[in-house]
Amino acid sequence: MPIFTAPEKLYAGYIFDCDGTLAHSMPVHYRAWADTVESHGSHFPEDLFYRLGGIPSARIVEILNDEFGTRLEPGLIATEKERLYVERIATTRPIQEVADFARQVAARAKVAVASGGILPVVIQTLKAIGLEDLFPVIVTSEQVKRGKPFPDMLLEAAHRMQVPPRDCLVLEDSRAGFEAADAAGMDYAIVGRP
Repeated sequence: MPIFTAPEKLYAGYIFDCDGTLAHSMPVHYRAWADTVESHGSHFPEDLFYRLGGIPSARIVEILNDEFGTRLEPGLIATEKERLYVERIATTRPIQEVADFARQVAARAKVAVASGGILPVVIQTLKAIGLEDLFPVIVTSEQVKRGKPFPDMLLEAAHRMQVPPRDCLVLEDSRAGFEAADAAGMDYAIVGRP
């Protein structure tokens, strides 16, 4: 089964999630999360990690605290986790089918990245997979008031591309991303896990 099936409909704008959509980085992110949380005396089950895909890091820590009764400090844990991920970023590879599709549509339409990550890390991830120059618009969680599953990032990406939301396709791998696309009034295509 293919990871991704390109839609037949043509769109004026294409908005790509980064982790798990363009980059096969989710296993690297999970190990960084698990190691960080474990070093603070807690745990992060892998199935929960994948259910929380697309949600900003500080919010994930809040969810972990609620789920396990811990008192992890969201800003500190999120920063430590991102630092550990960046140390391991060299192992990240593109999800080739999606990366090829992004290059193809960028030749005829506007493209953007909308990620629940933070800008410096998203840029480093795009560099690691060889796509750093493809996307003139990159919107990340710290640039908007509300992250996924709210539509703020996607609407901001459409605004920066100067494309009406109804003319955008969102490529996503997470439930939070699908909900954000629905809330933004955008179509979406599902990217499966490699």
